[in-house]
Amino acid sequence: MSIFARRVATFGTTVFTEINALAQQYNALNLGQGKPDFDTPPDIVAHLAQAAQDGQYNQYAPGSGTASLRQAIVDHSARFYGLDIDPVKGVVVTSGATEGIFAAILGLVDPGDEVIVIEPFYDSYVPNILMANAVPVCVPLHPPTWTLDPAELQAAFTSKTRALILNTPQNPSGRVFTMQELSMIAELCIEHDVTVIADEVYEHLLFDSAQHIPIATLPDMFARTVTVSSAGKLFSATGWKIGWVSGHPDLVDGVGRAHQFITFAVHHPSQEAIAYALNLPGTYYQSFQSMYATKRQLMLDALAAGGLKCLAPQGTYFVMADYTDVFDGTPLEFTRYLVKEIGVACIPPETFYSQEHASIGYGYARFAFCKSDALLAQVKERMATFRP
Repeated sequence: MSIFARRVATFGTTVFTEINALAQQYNALNLGQGKPDFDTPPDIVAHLAQAAQDGQYNQYAPGSGTASLRQAIVDHSARFYGLDIDPVKGVVVTSGATEGIFAAILGLVDPGDEVIVIEPFYDSYVPNILMANAVPVCVPLHPPTWTLDPAELQAAFTSKTRALILNTPQNPSGRVFTMQELSMIAELCIEHDVTVIADEVYEHLLFDSAQHIPIATLPDMFARTVTVSSAGKLFSATGWKIGWVSGHPDLVDGVGRAHQFITFAVHHPSQEAIAYALNLPGTYYQSFQSMYATKRQLMLDALAAGGLKCLAPQGTYFVMADYTDVFDGTPLEFTRYLVKEIGVACIPPETFYSQEHASIGYGYARFAFCKSDALLAQVKERMATFRP
């Protein structure tokens, strides 16, 4: 009898599937999956429609991405970070950041290599590493401040370490890594000749005085870093699945070799629209941050109304909240209770940890505030009924 391959034997249905189904069943306000409930800006949508109607963008795009989008990506990196990237050899456009991460792992990591993962982590990292027949080595951030232990990080590096996946601003904790932390990571990667796969999809989602510093800008790091980003978060267009990987041509070449046999090319008209969007003036990015600053405060107010504690996120549109003052149980039990009895859905973080460190996330749940202000106000009303 034919069965599925061993490489996927441990991959069950994601927790997002269960929580989305529960939220629908109980008519809960869904703060689980990180997708906005408001639309992409109309001028960007207009450029998508125009490209689709033009007649020349409805067939396969170049495998590495359209020339206009690759140029927009390198211009964006130069404008915000002073990076000098080759638009021909230094960029690959991917089917969202998730595919970009997978292509980077397949193209830069060999079977048996070790890949350091900082946890809690985005849920595709470890399955991607396992499908590449590599070995994940997990290093935890410690709540409530979500900081690294330097000794634990240093101990994770061995002669087998090939890559480190760095996510900043970090999903799900909302941390933005400081220059001191990034320098520590960079020094270890240089010492051990390790490549960094930098997931920076929330690069413009920052609050207060937080500053995003791409690790590729640190001394001697450009040659050993590939940077992954995405249009989905920045332009509220998660359904378009336009991401990219950029960096030194020698590394991006490996990513491209894998990418060509995963999706080959991605949606053509969307690439033209995102090329336009990336060239929007600084006022767009300022208003984007201002909009989310309001939503963050609404989310913090709602959590406080329910008696939950949290560190205000420095970036992303997620917050990890401590529910232990109002509920005694596992994160999954808390999430199911919240959906069924309070009418609010969130995500339990068990799947964001290795089994070894699962207890670190006990007592926490992740809430996404990429939602309308009106919905977040309703969340506060419902959460207020949860106070002990």
